[in-house]
Amino acid sequence: MNSNWKQLFEILHKPERLIIGLMSGTSLDGLDIALCAVKGNGAATNIKVLEFTTVPYTEEFKKEVKAVFSRRDADLQMVCLMNEKIGLQHAALILETLKTWGRTPAEIDVIASHGQTIFHAPKALHGLPDYPNATLQIGDGDHIAVKTGIITIADFRQKHLAAGGEGAPLAVYGDYLLFSKKGEDRIMLNIGGIANFTYLPADNDAAKVFSTDVGPGNTMMDQYVQLHYPGLYFDENAAIASKGEVNEALLTALLTNVFIDADFPKTTGPELFNLAYLSTAQENSGTLDLKKEDVLATLCACSAKVILEAIQRCFENTVTPYIYMSGGGMHNPLLTGMLKAGLPKAIFRTTADLDINPDAKEAVLFAVLANETLTGEKTSFGQREGVPSIRMGKICLPD
Repeated sequence: MNSNWKQLFEILHKPERLIIGLMSGTSLDGLDIALCAVKGNGAATNIKVLEFTTVPYTEEFKKEVKAVFSRRDADLQMVCLMNEKIGLQHAALILETLKTWGRTPAEIDVIASHGQTIFHAPKALHGLPDYPNATLQIGDGDHIAVKTGIITIADFRQKHLAAGGEGAPLAVYGDYLLFSKKGEDRIMLNIGGIANFTYLPADNDAAKVFSTDVGPGNTMMDQYVQLHYPGLYFDENAAIASKGEVNEALLTALLTNVFIDADFPKTTGPELFNLAYLSTAQENSGTLDLKKEDVLATLCACSAKVILEAIQRCFENTVTPYIYMSGGGMHNPLLTGMLKAGLPKAIFRTTADLDINPDAKEAVLFAVLANETLTGEKTSFGQREGVPSIRMGKICLPD
């Protein structure tokens, strides 16, 4: 028997698998690395996060990624080169991190790599009737597998596209397995560059479960800070935005977009919500001379508003939802304050209350998806557009 398949066969029959989940988001701040012990599969999945760290990217590496990130005019040679370089860089960071954890590659069964999204192009965004939904994550899984010597499962989003989805968000597949609770209506809210959530109904009916992007999370705020405040990558603790005032005219212009009013599920990215989008909104609202702190306060209000309106569409006024937050935006006190004020009946918590570090949640979810690739059966989410009942990921072998 091929030695790789023999190794996979042995992994499949282990009572517990050690899986490293990787996530590198649109903020480009670093690589999230979560070491998870996973038992079972499907609704019987049991996961324990043994280790977690975020390894910061160097300034030079950030510049290289940004050169091909969310750019329609990206240099094709650099896209090819960065596909390989990101894979090699992620492999190097894994090996370094394993040393700091006192572990060896031989102890790890599988790596689950999300890769680095550089462009997201659902039909609703590209508007080309003769072309399908598309998305592109780079950071080649074979490079990770060969350099680390660890079987790697990567490129999860392409199966979602092939089965009729938009390639995002994928959180529904892990959130349902890990976080559903009978008798408790839950929103698993992730505020990254783009804000998205998974709705988990109290009756545990998988056919009602969905994940959706709702609009900008941190992306426009971060881009604005990086442009106007050299040396800063984000508005830490909303220190700048808290000094500003929300401009209603600009807020209305920011919220005027067909995506925001579109039905669930839907996906978007910084390809839409970016500084050009902000500039157009300022022109349309006559607010080009607005103070910088007022612009940031209004961008924060925009993110809060799209999240609030989306969550309110899921519930009747009599329902008390539990909202479990994760992602960088949960550390923004101005944003979370707006959310709590807008949903006074909701109970706000973080995934730490569910024994998952909120900063690790996305990396952990990819470890869950990899476990399902190996040992799971398909969970049926009903015959709904955009939520195909599938297993995802390509298996990359070390030799």
